[in-house]
Amino acid sequence: MNTDLPRHPDPVEPPRPAGLTTRPLTMADTGAVYRVMAAQELHDLGSVEIEEADIVGDWQIPGYDVPACTIGVVDPATDTLVGYAETGRSDRGDAAVLPAYRGRGVGTWLAWWMRESARSRGWARVGMPVPEGGPGDRLLAGLGYGVRWHSWVLSLPAGASIVERPLPPGYVVRAAEPAEWRAVHRVVDEAFLEWSERDPEPYEAFAAGTVDRPGFEPWHLRVVVDPDGAVVGAAYVTVFDGGGSGDPADRDAFINRLAVRPDQRHRGLAQALMVDAFAVARNHGATSSGLSTDSRTGALGLYEKVGMKVTSTWLHRAVALD
Repeated sequence: MNTDLPRHPDPVEPPRPAGLTTRPLTMADTGAVYRVMAAQELHDLGSVEIEEADIVGDWQIPGYDVPACTIGVVDPATDTLVGYAETGRSDRGDAAVLPAYRGRGVGTWLAWWMRESARSRGWARVGMPVPEGGPGDRLLAGLGYGVRWHSWVLSLPAGASIVERPLPPGYVVRAAEPAEWRAVHRVVDEAFLEWSERDPEPYEAFAAGTVDRPGFEPWHLRVVVDPDGAVVGAAYVTVFDGGGSGDPADRDAFINRLAVRPDQRHRGLAQALMVDAFAVARNHGATSSGLSTDSRTGALGLYEKVGMKVTSTWLHRAVALD
């Protein structure tokens, strides 16, 4: 991970895109933001990896002030949202532009807004993930953003399977029970804090993106429990329209928040969680399953060894702020 980031002290606002207007966003705009992000992903990646529920989950975190932390670019001729940016948590931003509106300065202006929003929140740096070599990568590189880490989206191809690894005696993989949700949060947050640079995540923030996420069903949250019934590993799985076609037969699964308690590692628990998540996703209509990892975790080789294939490579580009 690159911690020696380039600095970007220049506060000069670039020209606003001609003929377009800007405004803060609200929770009523999640559908419009989804459409912009989905169109960008479909154009750049050939698939859609975002759901509106992901945006709702992030924006409904207690204390997140949506109008203060977001901006939308609107074409007043059609009243269409054509670009957006936000500053979320842990010095990360996000932005997207409809492909048809590229080349008009929308992305450059949004990048400037993101830096100024981050400065106003007292951040030392701001960054966002972009597909390697894509338009966003080229734009941010040209604006002086450096690379903090790499990340990869991997997929288990349709029809493929991971060889099951027997669990230690007395261990069980199953859906989490509501009484276990806070224990799941502790296992996941402590595991991710080992390599991320952020404060501990409050349970309410975890819940906003999982059990309180629109469309949540109990089977989404998977756990491994030890012989005493304690949660020692967890994963969160969802099924979505990965092709962007709207065809119910075109369904993919995505595994998120896969974690095992440190003292329980090297027992096959993570692999057991993956096998379980892939199987339950297929039972709910998924034809393929994916997950993401990044260079901070060192887990890429593990996923490749069990048959997963890299489908896209991303860079987290960031810039230090004065």
